[in-house]
Amino acid sequence: MKFEKIHNKGQAQLFKNQYVEHLTKTHPLVIFSIYLPVVSYMLYYSSSHLSLSVEQIGLTFLLGMFFWTFFEYILHRFVFHFFSESEEAMKIIYIIHGNHHEYPRDRERLFMPPVPSIILACVVFILMYFAAQLFAAGDYVFAFFPGFIVGYLMYGSMHYAIHAWNPPYAWMKPLWRNHHLHHYKNEERGFGVSTTLWDRLFGTMFDLTKEKEDKEKVQELMFK
Repeated sequence: MKFEKIHNKGQAQLFKNQYVEHLTKTHPLVIFSIYLPVVSYMLYYSSSHLSLSVEQIGLTFLLGMFFWTFFEYILHRFVFHFFSESEEAMKIIYIIHGNHHEYPRDRERLFMPPVPSIILACVVFILMYFAAQLFAAGDYVFAFFPGFIVGYLMYGSMHYAIHAWNPPYAWMKPLWRNHHLHHYKNEERGFGVSTTLWDRLFGTMFDLTKEKEDKEKVQELMFK
């Protein structure tokens, strides 16, 4: 989804109805306030009711976080950047993700808004639970899913940071540049936000040694 111009001000209007339009926006703290209690309770439930050990919970939680990074890559590459000849399909893709590429400074649409987020989270949890049941590991979902959700929260926070600030440490610079290049250079590369691991494994990582830093372009993508 290519745009002739990146807008440094304002935000896309996704719906004509002002109430529906309002539901497409959120603040990161709203999403954190929804999911952190869920994460805390599930971890408590894993220990108190399912009798999982601290080691089992910790390892499963970390596996959930790691799985999020793969899920994030697949979602970003094959859903958020899905192309179709159907005008209706492309409108949906624009609502989901395209508006962020046209208005990268829109802070209110970095996280999925509460209503669709909760619905999707419920669907993902149910799918995980039934998939785990096939391996007689249903109880572990109550530790795996919290890790998955924390991975999502870290992804959203990292995405915000990439658009808001310069990388705080030198080793984080490739991650920042990979995402910036994804925005203004080539949308068919650089899909990782939390990590560049999957871009490197699947050959969609930018060759940063050959990419000249364009500070003016980067500033167009920053919040400040």
